Amino acid sequence: MPWPHMGCDAGRSTGGKLHIPVLLKESVEFLNVRPDGVYADLTLGLGGHAEEILKKIKAGRLIGIDKDSQAMEIAGMALEKYGKRLAVFKADFREAGELIRRQGYNGLDGFIMDLGVSTLQLKTPERGFGFSSDAPLDMRMDRSRGESAADLVNSLAESELSRIIFEYGEERWAKRIARTIAARREEKKIDTTRLLARAVEDSIPRGAWPPKLHPATRTFQALRIAVNGEIDALEAALPEMISMLRAGGRAVVISYHSLEDRLVKESFRVGARPCTCPPDFPECVCGKKPYLKILTPKPVLPSEEEIKSNPSARSAKLRAAERM
Repeated sequence: MPWPHMGCDAGRSTGGKLHIPVLLKESVEFLNVRPDGVYADLTLGLGGHAEEILKKIKAGRLIGIDKDSQAMEIAGMALEKYGKRLAVFKADFREAGELIRRQGYNGLDGFIMDLGVSTLQLKTPERGFGFSSDAPLDMRMDRSRGESAADLVNSLAESELSRIIFEYGEERWAKRIARTIAARREEKKIDTTRLLARAVEDSIPRGAWPPKLHPATRTFQALRIAVNGEIDALEAALPEMISMLRAGGRAVVISYHSLEDRLVKESFRVGARPCTCPPDFPECVCGKKPYLKILTPKPVLPSEEEIKSNPSARSAKLRAAERM
């Protein structure tokens, strides 16, 4: 069922600070919105990108999908004025293809994915995404299901914790961090953000702390990705959503992590150069033809000005492609 629009005057504010969509102008330009087109925002969040798309839609439709109930309620109120041009659904974006088809749409003119954690999630202490204040160690984007970060931290084998922190956080001290967590949870359950942050701090030599990052940043990122199955979801959803694009339809993806960016880059590359023949073959015999045109040979990065006004944009990379 579509998420209900709420009838009160609420803005998109997070702790008194307005939500600023990342690479907003660039992403909407690459999407090339048609007034009568059908589009999907697979990470609706607080609706910043969605609103710019809706401004350009007249007879078309935008399908907004998110699994965070709190964000959806705020977005629903902010975008209520667009009426039937918008339909909002609570779902993981790996379920997006089936959901969109159930609405009677067999094709899309474009979709956007703005990956990673939202400002709202980071600025709501009780969600457990950050470590600026002590809070329950949760990190679930959908708090109605699944295991929390505390569940993983206190139950996974030390070797699996190390793998997650190294692979998803690209943290060179992953083994030491996992060892410290395993030792401390024997004495006391690690169920708050502060307890986890301290375990990480104590695992990394002070001289090796990153100059501009809290030493626990990469570990928190890794656990968030694991808790929400973000890499698996992207791997499942992206090829399906590309397959739903009509000729001329656009895919726009903003990522914040090298694993995500590599997945996006490879998905686009496969569409642009699908041939599976060995490289020493004189000509293609597999018969696979390109179905994507890459619009961003190199990822689009935020300007220095945007990073200054919105520090959360600093690691963003935008890639776009068009269905042929």
